[in-house]
Amino acid sequence: MKKHIPNLITLGNLFCGTVAIIFTVKGALDWAALFVAIGIFLDFFDGFFARLLHVKSEMGLQLDSLADMVTSGVVPGVVMFQLFNQSSYVVENPTTWAAYLPYIGFLITLASAYRLANFNIDTRQTSGFIGLPTPANTMFILSLPLIMQYQSTELFDSLLHNSWVLLGITLLSAYLLNAEIALFALKFSDYSFKNNALKYIFLALCVILLVSLKIIAIPIIILLYIILSLLPKR
Repeated sequence: MKKHIPNLITLGNLFCGTVAIIFTVKGALDWAALFVAIGIFLDFFDGFFARLLHVKSEMGLQLDSLADMVTSGVVPGVVMFQLFNQSSYVVENPTTWAAYLPYIGFLITLASAYRLANFNIDTRQTSGFIGLPTPANTMFILSLPLIMQYQSTELFDSLLHNSWVLLGITLLSAYLLNAEIALFALKFSDYSFKNNALKYIFLALCVILLVSLKIIAIPIIILLYIILSLLPKR
């Protein structure tokens, strides 16, 4: 029975991603964000329990990627599609080629699929990541409409209603997912501060930023994650 526990957790992630898609299409982004957050939480713990119970398997690895593809691949693509649909250029030109512009948002989905497939065969990514992990990218993309809904400023609102800004974000997202950039993973072989100082500092900064800035903290945290990963290793 215990060998099925990690896979059941992974299927929970897949379920959350599927539900998040429905909520995104309906415009209930707060509920979509909740289910994505639960899905990402389950994504972390399926691997944790697989290691704890010593039941890691090839099937579990493939199932994990399929679940991630939905929660952290399809969902951000649908979110960007919805953002494009609300952008000023698309709204003002509904009968021109601009009507097809929202589909560019699914470049994020395609880039996520490529990134996940590459992760499965890249032996360099056992203790860290090459390119931005799909869950981190999803949190970044999903935070944008949530900021606009709950903490928006006039400048931020105008930027996210600009089709060309959204295009830039989409292309940057697709690039970062597959860029040859080494990023640290929140995996611990031990819990000493000496061997995990960067990770503990990052987690502490995450808590401080989230408490003080709330949703706006999420894109800042993703940027901080990339910057800290690029610092010279001692």
